[in-house]
Amino acid sequence: MVTVLYSVIIFLVVTAAMAGVLLPIASSRSKKRLSAVVDDGGYAANKQQADWTEKIVKLANPLAKLSLPTDGWEQSPLRLRFMHAGYRGTGPIAIYFAAKTGLAILFPGVVYLYLLMAGTRLDTSIQLAILLGAATVGYYLSNIVLARLVFVRQRELFEAFPDAADLLLVCIESGLGLDAALVKVTEEIRTRSEILSEEFHLVNLELRAGSSREKALRNLALRTGVDEVNTFVTMLVQADRFGTSIGDSLRVFSDELRTRRRMKAEELAAKIPLKMLFPLAFCIFPALLCVLLGPAFIQVYRILLPTMAGQ
Repeated sequence: MVTVLYSVIIFLVVTAAMAGVLLPIASSRSKKRLSAVVDDGGYAANKQQADWTEKIVKLANPLAKLSLPTDGWEQSPLRLRFMHAGYRGTGPIAIYFAAKTGLAILFPGVVYLYLLMAGTRLDTSIQLAILLGAATVGYYLSNIVLARLVFVRQRELFEAFPDAADLLLVCIESGLGLDAALVKVTEEIRTRSEILSEEFHLVNLELRAGSSREKALRNLALRTGVDEVNTFVTMLVQADRFGTSIGDSLRVFSDELRTRRRMKAEELAAKIPLKMLFPLAFCIFPALLCVLLGPAFIQVYRILLPTMAGQ
């Protein structure tokens, strides 16, 4: 009975913790597709999601204040990491710090409850070390989730950016200016990558607001944090500053970017045999040996060994 009760408590705690951390910051692709097709339905869905996020942020603010730095964190690398993950408001930041505080309290509580229910007797120093380790894991779990979100977003930007560079080259060679080409690429690349289209849209908004082209492009590189985007921005800024042909520069850059993407895919494909080695050695080969050699071992045990013992 104690084991069943403990399992139920662990399941409920872990489910609530994961739902509290992932649901506010996870985006629904189905809602995005519906909003792209039906404007009114998309607006209603986005408004409902915004209201739900706002309620979670209000609940998370008291916990967030316990671990939120007081001064200078807006200019810290952590703020830049949130920009790389695609979160520019203050709501995800409050949820992030609230999760750090809440999980740092929740994990030691669960471990301590397990020790009490299991009746394990440990020294005070060992018990404190276990609780401290659980608190450390809970405190840094939000960092792991944020790093994963940044990695996924930057990988999508890296994979979609060669297509955007090709589209930009086609637009410029057809006679459009750079600003008009960016607007056209923003519209066309939306079917390939919503994230990249949003970043180009922000560049267009900055240009319409009166910002210089160099500053808008530098902000694009700062928001994404992708090396290829930074190289693209540097190339455009230098071509605009020195008066060189943007089309020729884009043609060389797009060829290099496609080559780099292909080499990255080949590198990932070359790692597959090594990654499959450990599952094969520890999961598939033992089961295969049991299926193939199991009947032979049984016959040896039943027939051969008694016969040898009788002789």
